[in-house]
Amino acid sequence: MEEKAETAVPVSFLSPPEGNTTFLDGTTWCVALAGASQIDLQNALDWACGLGKADCKAIQEGGLCYEPDTLVSHASYAFNNYYQQNGNSDIACNFGGAAAVTKHNPSYNKCVYAAPGSVSSSAPTFFKRTTSLIWWKVAAILLLFYLRS
Repeated sequence: MEEKAETAVPVSFLSPPEGNTTFLDGTTWCVALAGASQIDLQNALDWACGLGKADCKAIQEGGLCYEPDTLVSHASYAFNNYYQQNGNSDIACNFGGAAAVTKHNPSYNKCVYAAPGSVSSSAPTFFKRTTSLIWWKVAAILLLFYLRS
């Protein structure tokens, strides 16, 4: 019995830089998937507004994005805020499979969803300050060594 050798057909396609989809056709947002389970959406919403540090003030009662008062709507706002704070990377719009990236702006009425550049992350600011402080300390130590020699 003769076995045929399997030949691999190379598949060529353009993929975005790792985790970044904003370059494809401009701005992207992250929204909750309507088909996701209520439990998955609630857990992801709780995480985004808690440990994920998304700014969820607008979806609190009385906020500009509170209405419609639905889990999908509130989760979409929180997911997008987290997504924008974390560089629009695909991984920042996963939420256990409960969210997806869209090119359609989900903003409505007075509820404006963040877009790239409209939300700043606290992590880069802290990192820049920490890095700057470290360089100043290194420079001071080197200056002391130089002056002692």
